[in-house]
Amino acid sequence: MLSRTADHLFWMSRYTERAENTARMLDVNYQTSLLPQSAAVAQVGWEGLLTISELMYTYTQKYGNAITPRNVLDFMVRDETNPSSIFSCLKAARENARAVRGALTTEFWETQNQTWLELNRMLKSKNFERDPGEFFEWVKFRSHLSRGVAIGTMLQDEAFHFYRMGTFLERADNTARLLDVKFHAVHSDFFGAASELDQEYDFYHWSAILRSVSGFEVYRKVYRDVITPERVAELLILRADMPRSLAASLNEVVNNLTVVSNDHSGETLRRAGKLKADLQYARIDEILSTGLHAFLTQFLDRVNELGGRISQDFLVPSH
Repeated sequence: MLSRTADHLFWMSRYTERAENTARMLDVNYQTSLLPQSAAVAQVGWEGLLTISELMYTYTQKYGNAITPRNVLDFMVRDETNPSSIFSCLKAARENARAVRGALTTEFWETQNQTWLELNRMLKSKNFERDPGEFFEWVKFRSHLSRGVAIGTMLQDEAFHFYRMGTFLERADNTARLLDVKFHAVHSDFFGAASELDQEYDFYHWSAILRSVSGFEVYRKVYRDVITPERVAELLILRADMPRSLAASLNEVVNNLTVVSNDHSGETLRRAGKLKADLQYARIDEILSTGLHAFLTQFLDRVNELGGRISQDFLVPSH
């Protein structure tokens, strides 16, 4: 398989997944901003989203120091100058798909192309401004559709495995960032150190986070108890049977990386396997005792390094 083709497929899946996860993060903030809370608490939430996404500098260059929900939503959804906006991600996904049109099934290509065309129509018709929550659900649905069509129609060859690898590497990165948004907002690396106001509405904040990763019903099925931060963290970090958890994502990355491994990828596979094993044998009490923010920051560094090594071993940059 040509490495340039692998690169396009890898990044097509990453951009599609990134658009979905950006929608999930925005939806968490949008939903929690509707809860009874002080303006200061709400403000910290929007600032946290930009900081965790590493977009604070880019945002202030365009909008200044005034961080308002309207500006943040506009910046993260439709801003063409923001490479991580939903608009930019879906545009990049479609361009990568077009570059390898011959490697895709007709159904897969039409799904990617239709998503791009519908996005432009929705933004022009002001659907997003009328109901941000409905728009975010649409973005998630189109990502689910793209992934389902790929699984249901693509030959499961190397192209398929690079596509899947990109999806789960991006998902691991974004789930970690989503978790970190909450803890950034309450100014704490440890559970139990939040403000009294935040603690009062903690159930609603954590419920929103679980719903954003389609994990509310899963949580109820697994724990059958009141929602607690410790268990939410355990579900989204260590539970390999939770589809959007860090453990589940790394399992998929390692599985697909093993299939496409070559003579140059031994060290990359070793590091991916070690990161998978660290999650497999970790305990949530140990993670919390050292600080969740510190754990997630280190995890993100290792995932980014892993992505770089995959590009070095297999791909010719072209995205």
